[in-house]
Amino acid sequence: MLEASPSQNQNALPYVGLRVVEFTHMVMGPTCGMVLADLGAEVIKVEPLKGDNTRKLLGSGSGFFPLFNRNKKSIALDLQTPEGREIALKLIATADVVSENFKPGTMQKLGLDYQSLSKLDERLIYVSHKGFLPGPYEHRTALDEVVQMMGGLAYMTGRPGDPLRAGSSVNDIMGGMFGAIGAMAALAAREKTGKGQEVQSALFENNVFLVAQHMMQFAVTGEPAAPMPSRISAWAVYDVFTVKDGEQIFLAVVSDTQWTVFCEAFGLSDLRDDVRLLSNNHRVREREWLIPLLRSTLSVHGAAHIGAVFEKNGLPYAPITRPEDLFNDPHLKATGGLASMTLPDGKRAGESTPTVLMPLTLGGTRPGVRMSPPRLGEHTHSLLRGIGYAEKEIQALLEGGVAG
Repeated sequence: MLEASPSQNQNALPYVGLRVVEFTHMVMGPTCGMVLADLGAEVIKVEPLKGDNTRKLLGSGSGFFPLFNRNKKSIALDLQTPEGREIALKLIATADVVSENFKPGTMQKLGLDYQSLSKLDERLIYVSHKGFLPGPYEHRTALDEVVQMMGGLAYMTGRPGDPLRAGSSVNDIMGGMFGAIGAMAALAAREKTGKGQEVQSALFENNVFLVAQHMMQFAVTGEPAAPMPSRISAWAVYDVFTVKDGEQIFLAVVSDTQWTVFCEAFGLSDLRDDVRLLSNNHRVREREWLIPLLRSTLSVHGAAHIGAVFEKNGLPYAPITRPEDLFNDPHLKATGGLASMTLPDGKRAGESTPTVLMPLTLGGTRPGVRMSPPRLGEHTHSLLRGIGYAEKEIQALLEGGVAG
């Protein structure tokens, strides 16, 4: 396992000494645990004997496990056995926080729901990640794409008549983040009251929060928000341009001052002085002829040249970048946004790879990778020993298929 960078004082992380036991899979629940683990908590991932299914996912799911399960320990248990549940209860007895993201009723059947556990420890904080908060929809099975479709995000992302999911697991990831925020709030409350509480986070409600700006646009203006590809932009120049050799670049000119700078940088004094284009609102009204003219004018230049001119003049721009290109992004590399870890599963198991750290600093330092994502059951033996099982008992549990 990789150790933390010597320059990083891991003892300064805010949740050192906090123990979290998580019963999670896929993305939402593991994200919550990753946030707390990155911030110093000891996060114990309870997996079935066959392992979290995301260890084996292909395609777009192949990055789930290695990204969202770093800095965690793994114990493999058969929770369908009394012995497995007894181990889980003993682990929970040592924990500050329990986190889960299984369908409603699953944890109750195991006797590991909040109502059961809070009777054993009133200080326990219990985080449930679900598809929907309690209400008419709570019985439904939810996925990120399901709530994007029913929650307006796919409508806003796609072209009219062609709803399209966002290109990332935005609700799963943010839902897990809100679960972590709720856990932090509950920890702060416990400092005052001495009591824990249940925290709930949900995909659908998270999605509604994401589109709330468009809901409020309607509330304020009375006009429905148009899907992003067909929206009337608040700014005249705010678009992707195809330029020399078919390259693409996003360009933005969002203020009257920037418009003057842009025109002067590209020798467009006639446009700068055109009375039809005096203000941003004027230019928005003239987009029908202005944007095609700018596309034609800029098409003779390469994307690198245009980017250099925009950067020199403090104008907003962006290359169109693929995710895999970000491993070599000079800013991420220079600022410590990437860290090395070892892959636990798959054909590249045991190999080192960069991973992306949380987008924040604490005291000028990015919380890093203290432990690579665990192999299945990597910490089973040490965790069982830590909650009082003798060596012979541990061997019997392993041989009996209760633990792995």
